[in-house]
Amino acid sequence: MEALKTNPQTEHELGDESFMSAAELGAYTAKLKAAKALQTEDRAEEARAELIKALSETIEVTPKKVHEIMTSLIYKLRIAAEQGKNELLVMRFPNVMCSDGGRAINNFEKGWPETLTGRPRQAFEFWRDRLQPAGYGLKAVIVNFTDGMPGDVGFLLTWETRSA
Repeated sequence: MEALKTNPQTEHELGDESFMSAAELGAYTAKLKAAKALQTEDRAEEARAELIKALSETIEVTPKKVHEIMTSLIYKLRIAAEQGKNELLVMRFPNVMCSDGGRAINNFEKGWPETLTGRPRQAFEFWRDRLQPAGYGLKAVIVNFTDGMPGDVGFLLTWETRSA
């Protein structure tokens, strides 16, 4: 009777599945993390594109809309004031909503509002027409930098604090 010949299993195979060494498992884990990071980046890019699209479309500023904005804003301003703050981030948007990618804002140029487009432009005009006359200031700042380049822009509503 002839003995049954078996091939020695390579790479520690168990049936149809491979048994991974610690190094192989580490490499596999790294690949999984990289794939998840790419998926997260893809999702972030999709969300950013959707945000840019939404912010590019202006909204109709009706009395009802003004009331909604002011109600929400007053609530947030009260909370900030109660916390002793004198500024509030009221809008954050990608720098592509500026015709110059945020350069004028980053360089504190006087004409930076002229670079705004879409809803950020509307937000600036809302402040100029309704909030500035009430004594509120507006600061536009670059809130993050990606590879040394301006990233998102933030609008900060400011007010003076007075000691009692």
